[in-house]
Amino acid sequence: MTFYYNDPEVPHHLERIRRAYGVPPVAYVRLARSIKTKAVQAMRVFGLDKEAVLRSNEAQLALHDAVVSLEDTAEILFGDKPAPKRPARILIVHGAGDRYVPSMPRRARFDLIIVQGEKMKQRFLDMGIARVGRITAPGYPKLDTSRRLVAAAQPLFANDRPIVLYNPHKVRGLQSWSSFIKPMLRDFAAQQDYNLIVAPHVKMFRRRSECARNRWRSRSTATILIDPESDRSVDNSYTTAADIYVGDVSSQVYEFLAQPRPCVFLNPHKVDWGNDPHFKFWHLGEVIERPDELMAAINRAAGRHPAYLRRQRELAKSSLGDTSAGAASRAASDILAFLDKGAAVGAAGRSWPASPY
Repeated sequence: MTFYYNDPEVPHHLERIRRAYGVPPVAYVRLARSIKTKAVQAMRVFGLDKEAVLRSNEAQLALHDAVVSLEDTAEILFGDKPAPKRPARILIVHGAGDRYVPSMPRRARFDLIIVQGEKMKQRFLDMGIARVGRITAPGYPKLDTSRRLVAAAQPLFANDRPIVLYNPHKVRGLQSWSSFIKPMLRDFAAQQDYNLIVAPHVKMFRRRSECARNRWRSRSTATILIDPESDRSVDNSYTTAADIYVGDVSSQVYEFLAQPRPCVFLNPHKVDWGNDPHFKFWHLGEVIERPDELMAAINRAAGRHPAYLRRQRELAKSSLGDTSAGAASRAASDILAFLDKGAAVGAAGRSWPASPY
């Protein structure tokens, strides 16, 4: 197995995971980049130029029997070559949310899709994105791994106040950050009942400078922790530690609900969400629209939680799937079983799956 990567931060995170599982060292290979792509990546604001990187490395990836990716972008690899003449394209879907994303139809080009739970599996089958026998739901490997990473973590605050986690997404037309962050920080600074963690979706600050991230970090206090991007933003440290979740459309709410707890959802754009299946999770807590409603909603959250508890348990179970230990091993077994059955015959006939991210 070879781990190919585009984002230079990937080896650091994979090494944390490898050490947590106590497995031998593995090979990391950075995907080749053109001069143009290097320039684009250096500017940060234009992202990682993923499609160009994949096309530049297609010949190298074609030497393997399978390419396993967490990115929809990998569907462009090998064009329309029939399965026997190319590596299998395998997608591990990250996140367990309900929101529709424009890239979703691309997933139909993968030979095998691995999701967390039965909810997403059935949704993909109903949409025609996946076929029976070409999609599995082994559970949520991230939960399995994060338990190992978080077990040795130090307390986040020097007091025992309940912790509120604000976990905004960056999606235009749905994001709450621009409306809520300033009044939220002001209101939390003026109270003495809660600690606050501000941990945006990691992509919100991915294209911002380190100087910009440090400006936000510097606004942290003894009771307010602002983390625009760190290991703890991605390893479930915050979703594990928090007592109340506040957010808009991030699927991390399901990671928080692996252990059901109170939630408050923010709808500053006044989306008509009540009968929209892409907002199922907003039925798991109170939904508010204005910043001046937030502190009262947080104060009500624990008392109202029993009304949401049954629905939280049901939707978390269908979203996360089997949360027992071993989800990562089950996912790996699904991949090997798929390849062993010859459902997608590899072109190389000699290498086990490679991952380009």
